[in-house]
Amino acid sequence: MFANFLPAQIQQLTESTSIALAQAIARQDILTPLNPQPIATTYVHQGKGGTPILLLHGFDSSIFEFRRLFPKLAEHQETWAVDLLGFGFTNRISEITFSASAITTHLYYFWKTQIEVPVILVGASMGGAAAIDFTLTYPQAVKKLVLLDSAGFTSPPPIGKFLFPPFDYWAVEFLRRPKVRENISKNAYCDPRFVSVDALLCAALHLEMPGWHRALISFTKSGGYPPFGQKLTQIQQPTLILWGKDDRILGTKYAHKFEAAIPNSQLIWIEDCGHVPHLEKPEITAEYIQQFGE
Repeated sequence: MFANFLPAQIQQLTESTSIALAQAIARQDILTPLNPQPIATTYVHQGKGGTPILLLHGFDSSIFEFRRLFPKLAEHQETWAVDLLGFGFTNRISEITFSASAITTHLYYFWKTQIEVPVILVGASMGGAAAIDFTLTYPQAVKKLVLLDSAGFTSPPPIGKFLFPPFDYWAVEFLRRPKVRENISKNAYCDPRFVSVDALLCAALHLEMPGWHRALISFTKSGGYPPFGQKLTQIQQPTLILWGKDDRILGTKYAHKFEAAIPNSQLIWIEDCGHVPHLEKPEITAEYIQQFGE
């Protein structure tokens, strides 16, 4: 029923969208310049027709983040979601240093191997920063850009400078605590009723993958994604900015700043919605993306 490389806890999923996405997860070896060994990369791919959509998840997350949005998009056009390098269920090769530039390189070779035509690139939270970086680095691969409550306007906290053994392990292990993850999830939603047992399981499954600690420490120490600043003016692709009106993670001021900085952009607010419109308001989020992609 489920791929054998996925954690055994996946059998505990109960919601239909979670189970359907889990059953669709595939893995492809991707050759990159990052390491002689190919990177076993996890993704889902469904739908036909139109410009392909490629979904990028947020920090310490996985493709399960799109379990509600993905099927709604795939009903109408070809849709992909991929686990970024160092995250999700994609293999964490010990010799690789995980950083923003490494994520972009890996994503390019995934796109080149699997898709190879310009996409509508959709990034959520940190995935938005990844999408911006990819668009700036490989503009030929991106037809249109969609940012969902995106990071990338300010610097991440400088905690990476202070992560030394054994404190780095303890700091990352703190993020594993169920109560910590539950509190983060509650802050991400406008309506806390979305924080179900199934939702918490979806948000934690990737923690069971080998190398989770090391990869998260490596990425944090790298500094993550710096603010893009004036580089945002270089984005020529039409850009849709979707933002939850009640975002308690990033707030709402950055939505206006992205709109002002990216030349060909439009901002749409999603009412009664927090930091994760793709999870809390998947129907309207899918509708806006489909209209924008026409």
